[in-house]
Amino acid sequence: MSAEKIILAGWMMDGTGAPAREKILVRIGRGVFEEIRPFSDGAVNPSELLDLSEYTLLPALVDAHVHLSMSGTVDQNIRKRQLDDDFETAKKCISRHLAQLLAHGVSAVRDGGDRNGYALRYKKDTMDEPRAPISLRVAGKAWHKPGRYGSFVGRALLKGRLADGIYRETEHIDHVKIIQSGLNSLTHFGKESLPQFQTNELKEAVAAAAALGLRTMAHANGKLPVRIALLAGCSSIEHGFFMGEENLALMAEMGIFWVPTACAMKACGACADEIGGERRVAIKNLEHQLEQMALARRLGVSLAVGTDAGSIGVHHGSAVVDELQLFLEAGFSIEEAIKCASLNGANLLGLERKGRIQKGWRADFIVVKGSPSSLPDSLNNNIRIHADGRFL
Repeated sequence: MSAEKIILAGWMMDGTGAPAREKILVRIGRGVFEEIRPFSDGAVNPSELLDLSEYTLLPALVDAHVHLSMSGTVDQNIRKRQLDDDFETAKKCISRHLAQLLAHGVSAVRDGGDRNGYALRYKKDTMDEPRAPISLRVAGKAWHKPGRYGSFVGRALLKGRLADGIYRETEHIDHVKIIQSGLNSLTHFGKESLPQFQTNELKEAVAAAAALGLRTMAHANGKLPVRIALLAGCSSIEHGFFMGEENLALMAEMGIFWVPTACAMKACGACADEIGGERRVAIKNLEHQLEQMALARRLGVSLAVGTDAGSIGVHHGSAVVDELQLFLEAGFSIEEAIKCASLNGANLLGLERKGRIQKGWRADFIVVKGSPSSLPDSLNNNIRIHADGRFL
């Protein structure tokens, strides 16, 4: 750990959604926040002060939904090749993506699975977790029904109960990823797919994961697939397109997180074929998702920022900026959006005393040039990140 630091922050956002504060003194020691108070001239020897009066200080960010072994490239040849890469090649790709995330202020990520379990292997074989600048939570391989969507992020349940499969294959994973629906249609607006798992089998799976101390992240779109995932007690709904107001209200009541990944649909629209109408449908899908996010805000749903980075057109790191911008378009204040990207994300990942600037909590934070009004764009430019008692 480095020596004590005393910082003058021009502005500070604490991660709770409260309005930003101006001219704040922050004292750090032993890697935690020791004092946070309004700054007054003469209270501190100027030679001891790190003057960041032209910067905004905010908690380090969390991307709660990524696929680290895949890139956001639109080149289909590269995307197909990455699915079949050997581990040494994938390891370089994952390292590059983690560096891109750090460069945009992200200090924790939750991986949603890959066909070969490379993110799991990377964490197990490569990372020194206590000293790593970024916290990595991995699912290994996601579960899906045979013949249904999900093969590129996991494996099919070929026999027996999903709960039994979870009990058999949980070594070193941090959470269980379940594919509960298909993709959203880009040709028919609002078309829903059937659920992959029914209520009883999904309840058994969630109970099996919980018995092992693991949370469940459920890829689910549409009213019925989401309803089943909620009634089964999944920890979070990933994507959640077209799930409807009743499901959002139930989600708020049950305290289940929603990770809307709106920027992935925006990227679909940018990459879609305009002639065939896919771009128009993607734009309508996105607009509907933003309406759902606005409703979720009013209902009190806990949202976490996740980008689905690694899907087509969604690039690790910079996609967090894109997703935050969409939160703003959905009616969130910048402070509320940052809460979704910090405290809510840390809570979803089970990170203790992280995601908030508060006395006694870990001093994991970022510093960006300018006032809060420059966010989220300022996350793209020369940020500084502080973790493990030091600036990285």
